[in-house]
Amino acid sequence: MAGEWPSRTSVFNGTAVLPGGAVGPASRLVRAALGGGSGPTLGLSAASGDPMGPLARGPEHGTISVMQVITLPGSRPAPPSRAAIVVGSTVGVVLVVGGALVAWLAFTTPLISRLMPVGRADTTEMITGAVAWGFAFVAPGAFLIAGIARIAKIVEGVTDARPPATPAVRLARQLPDDLVVVPRIRLPEGRTIPELVIGPFGAAVIAKLPPVGATRRHGSAWEVRAGHGRWIPLEDPLVRAARDAERIRTWFAHDDRDFVVRVHAAVVAPDTSLPRTAACAVITQDQIPAWLSSLPAQRSLTASRREHLLDLIRELG
Repeated sequence: MAGEWPSRTSVFNGTAVLPGGAVGPASRLVRAALGGGSGPTLGLSAASGDPMGPLARGPEHGTISVMQVITLPGSRPAPPSRAAIVVGSTVGVVLVVGGALVAWLAFTTPLISRLMPVGRADTTEMITGAVAWGFAFVAPGAFLIAGIARIAKIVEGVTDARPPATPAVRLARQLPDDLVVVPRIRLPEGRTIPELVIGPFGAAVIAKLPPVGATRRHGSAWEVRAGHGRWIPLEDPLVRAARDAERIRTWFAHDDRDFVVRVHAAVVAPDTSLPRTAACAVITQDQIPAWLSSLPAQRSLTASRREHLLDLIRELG
């Protein structure tokens, strides 16, 4: 009814977002007292204008609607600038072409033979001939090696600057739009988390099982191959992933002690023959999208809280 105070439910909608529509003077007063607001807009039905008709829902703000991959600056080298790429590539090409040109002049033309002394040569002619032959043999190879190395350095810089090819990043196009994938997070305590996914379910730590040929398992004990055929103890990958999930949960709780984020853990293995634990799932890479979709949503994790978690992650960079 016009003039009545809206209930707490109608004001906050259980999402901590104030509706932007006003249905009466009391609602306008509430919005003015709270400094406005943005979010779902509730108003009269656009079709009939009937106040008893269905409520029309306006555009929402503050929600994550596009799947994102956030790569922190500290997790990879800084990409070379466009100018550095152009200059480096040009210098490399010039060196390679110059090396090939010098080799062609030295071995297919009489240029070098003209510089060689004829008959009884004096000291100057002998030095000139030695320098010419040395240049003919050394310069082409040196130019070619320097040019290829320069081009390879540019290619390596561009390649290293790409996001790490972690399991979830590889399947980014198959993941739901409301997820955010963050490969390689280095926590303030120094621990590196291989991959973190933020979504309606909270957070999920995804780790990759070490190569089968480099590890072996005896019951609950894991070992990794060292040099000269030696095997040294290795932390159980499932236990490690579960501990990483607990570290993420503790880190999030340190910023907001009144709210606990659910953090799940999974290890990506070649198959599911490895027994899962109560704290860590075992999935294949193709099962990542289905596993993330099967995680129960955390209703208390609103869009604003999810954005706050992403802000905390970005601050690590």
